[in-house]
Amino acid sequence: MTFAGLGRIDRVPFGVMADGAVVERVTLHGESGFEASIITYGATLQALKVSDHAGRSEDVVLGHDDLDGYLAARRFFGATIGRYANRIAGARFMLDGTPVRLDSNDGANMLHGGNEGLDRKLWSIDELAERPEPRLTLSCTSADGEGGFPGRLDVRVIYRVSGPTELSVVFEAAADRATIVNLTNHSFFNLDGALSGADVLGHHLQIAAAHYLAIGAGAVPLPGPPRSVESTPFDFRVPHVIGERIRTDDEQLRRGRGYDHNFCLAPLGGVRLAARLESPRSGRVLELLTDQPGLQFYSGNFLDGSAAGKGRRLYRQSDALCLEPQAWPDTPNRPDFPSARLDPGERYRHETIYRFGTV
Repeated sequence: MTFAGLGRIDRVPFGVMADGAVVERVTLHGESGFEASIITYGATLQALKVSDHAGRSEDVVLGHDDLDGYLAARRFFGATIGRYANRIAGARFMLDGTPVRLDSNDGANMLHGGNEGLDRKLWSIDELAERPEPRLTLSCTSADGEGGFPGRLDVRVIYRVSGPTELSVVFEAAADRATIVNLTNHSFFNLDGALSGADVLGHHLQIAAAHYLAIGAGAVPLPGPPRSVESTPFDFRVPHVIGERIRTDDEQLRRGRGYDHNFCLAPLGGVRLAARLESPRSGRVLELLTDQPGLQFYSGNFLDGSAAGKGRRLYRQSDALCLEPQAWPDTPNRPDFPSARLDPGERYRHETIYRFGTV
């Protein structure tokens, strides 16, 4: 679909790193108050303004108002995650008979790329284009051995306003030797607004998945095949209020302190509808489309009030949720899972679309 809308881009400084490098903020404009603001630190979606049923445009993602907030603590708000999103058990795996040891930054496991993931990098602006659709292309390089991952990895992220109130995000990567790659965006959504003071437990969620991955210690998938969602609190094949079953006496909900699980999407190939989120209060609707095999649904269980975000508000449990399209967690150690391998000469590509509307 070609969007011939406002075609406007704003570009301003956002802050300065300790070494003097300037972080920029680029805002892509759609229609009806729709704006996506991206900062070059972490290729991060810093703000996303969407109109409600009364036409009021508000920011619907958590984050910080200035660079210092992002540098002070690593909380992944809106960041590009890699080289491997989610967890790898024991921070190790075998690749072509060779053991690979990674950073263990989540207990014994690796989480979101290790100690210095892509969310900690200052990305370069490769392209800004206002026509035919407002578009920003960012790039960075992860060196061979960074975080323990084999091979140099060249990464691009393309943010594009692909419809009047639609944001497309494309991740691309190439490597000079065999490696594994799993990239995603880690935005925390609250469709009532980041400054609303409301939690997301009243949001309605639908996920197009008949199976999910049960987790054990460290939130790593348990051995065995995916479990059916049938007759469990994980059945979102029809819309459910998120808070309706989140405190059910269920072993998996106890282990995740709520929802923090990979939902196994139907292997249809191509971009397809994976989830639909709706707020009855604001009337905002988010449809998430992706070509990835998994969707991590995280209900903001570990937001504990220690992080002050936009407007100096303290973020608390279930103030927002994440819907992260990605490969399944611990895939390098699970030959029964869809592969995350990338070989030289191949190109990793992942596309996700966030389509907004109202009811």
